[in-house]
Amino acid sequence: MFQPKLCAWLVAGLCASPAYAAMNIQPDPQNSGGYVIAASDITAVEKAKTANPMYGIWSKALATRPNAIVDAIVPRLASNPDNVKRVERVFTESDWDFLTQMAAPEYTYERFLRAVGKFPAFCGEYTDGRDSDAICKKSIVTAFAHFAQETGGHIAKNNSSDNPLGLEEWQQALVHVREMGWSEGQTGYTTGCGQNDWQNKKWPCATGQGYFGRGAKQLSYHFNYGAFSEAMFAGDASVLLNDPGRVADSWLNLASAIWFFLTPQAPKPAMLHVIDRTWVPSQREIAAGIGYGFGTTINVINGGIECGEQNKDKGQPVNRIRYWEGLAAHYQIPIKADEKNTCWQQTPYGSLNLNGATDVLYTNWDGNWKYYADRPGGYSFECELVGFQTAYSALVPGDYEKCVTNAYGSHASWPKVRIVDKLDPAPVDPSNPPVGDIPAWVASKVYTAGNKVSHKGIIYQAKWWTQGDDPTKGGPWAPAA
Repeated sequence: MFQPKLCAWLVAGLCASPAYAAMNIQPDPQNSGGYVIAASDITAVEKAKTANPMYGIWSKALATRPNAIVDAIVPRLASNPDNVKRVERVFTESDWDFLTQMAAPEYTYERFLRAVGKFPAFCGEYTDGRDSDAICKKSIVTAFAHFAQETGGHIAKNNSSDNPLGLEEWQQALVHVREMGWSEGQTGYTTGCGQNDWQNKKWPCATGQGYFGRGAKQLSYHFNYGAFSEAMFAGDASVLLNDPGRVADSWLNLASAIWFFLTPQAPKPAMLHVIDRTWVPSQREIAAGIGYGFGTTINVINGGIECGEQNKDKGQPVNRIRYWEGLAAHYQIPIKADEKNTCWQQTPYGSLNLNGATDVLYTNWDGNWKYYADRPGGYSFECELVGFQTAYSALVPGDYEKCVTNAYGSHASWPKVRIVDKLDPAPVDPSNPPVGDIPAWVASKVYTAGNKVSHKGIIYQAKWWTQGDDPTKGGPWAPAA
């Protein structure tokens, strides 16, 4: 299973957000040396950094339904969600049975429909002219091609002793629900557990639990179980960290694969957006041979091992391509002229250098270490989008504020930051009234470049960040033009 570095998105022609936005940063009267910022300023900065429409598309793709609704889904029920009804129409229970004759009993059509129902974007409705049914069918067939590789039987059709039904290998998906050689009660895949790092603070391992591969995509490692649990249980990572066996024994065994299908990983796009063409490859991707087609979904899953010319004849990608081609032919999935089934001609994403690219969008927050001359101490008081996994996602509401407060609270040399609903108004000195609508200068208030104040009947404008500097003495202040 992947180790998500949630994540980066590549969209040709889209530029990064502005370098920084104006904020009113005031000394914290409750914390010496600390500062307070209004929540509205934090929200405004976050919105400026995520103004590109792709952020909304990502968030919508990862939206989920409550489990109470999901648990009520059964085949052919009139109250099933619309995307579930679409799946029942384009991939019937007979289709499921045709592809799962070797499958483990934990995988059922009902559980598949519930996994689909958890994510409204999977087999959802497109209102811009794209064929929703065709995208849905292609998504399912793509998933089954990868299921056949990840958890398939891999038994030759003419092996009558092990394959008495003479099934094609692409009909042998979902044979394994747990990683071969592992069973419940065993501990393992605990690499990194107990370390004093952000991953363990966010997704702490439970004593005696094993985080080996489970489900259709073989979810592995505590940070994947924790992140998936948050998506499934309203932000609660502890559910699956404490009980990872649920990923094998419930509809989560298929939901984990759909979650992967919908989740972009730095710097890879989500598989759905490769298939439905919401994703537009960047110029560097195009130069690296990465474009539309099944081959790019291989690169998303396991490009470092399976893509590139050196892996052209390796078993895993050869199998995936055979399974995809067999399934696509059986289900009459049209292959467009610009789509490639292979990825041997592609640079693996892990080897693709995107540093400095202007058409890259990232979806994780990290502290902004840059120097800002017009802010207290030169600190940014912001977080920035980065192309590697952190504890804070741009797709999770509230994570930006957590990033700002936690980043500044965790560095000994950084001032602490407190977010407040509203900044207290600065006291007014009756002996120094404002001039017109220009407020009077207040010694304790922080001013940044461009701010105007009145002082002793004269209007001044700040040239850079300042606090406590008397405007009449020049320095950071100059009379306003």
